[in-house]
Amino acid sequence: MDTAETGRAGEEAAREFLRKAGYGICAMNWRSGPYEIDIIARKGDVLHIVEVKTRREASLTPPSAAATRRKFHALRHAAAHYLALTHWTGEVQFDLASVIRDHDGRCRVELVEQAMESHW
Repeated sequence: MDTAETGRAGEEAAREFLRKAGYGICAMNWRSGPYEIDIIARKGDVLHIVEVKTRREASLTPPSAAATRRKFHALRHAAAHYLALTHWTGEVQFDLASVIRDHDGRCRVELVEQAMESHW
């Protein structure tokens, strides 16, 4: 399984995790020009911008290590663009879905809420 397949499997696992936790999925792999957001979900009155990081079980680094300051900077710009397009005026939260893909193909998802502070 290549990196792209691992990433897609992690995003699907994260989507299912969120759905089971009561989130409504607004968009998956949202893109507009240079901007991209893995998952946009809503729970109650909060819009969740979710970055998904997936690693194979034998990886030397955890998925959360890939959630760099640079990545969150880009994510903040993508979210601002999405919010402007959709006219969302409610609360926004940036979360991280950290996914480990086991050798048998199963995924374990950990949601880190408010993984990034948004200083609009």
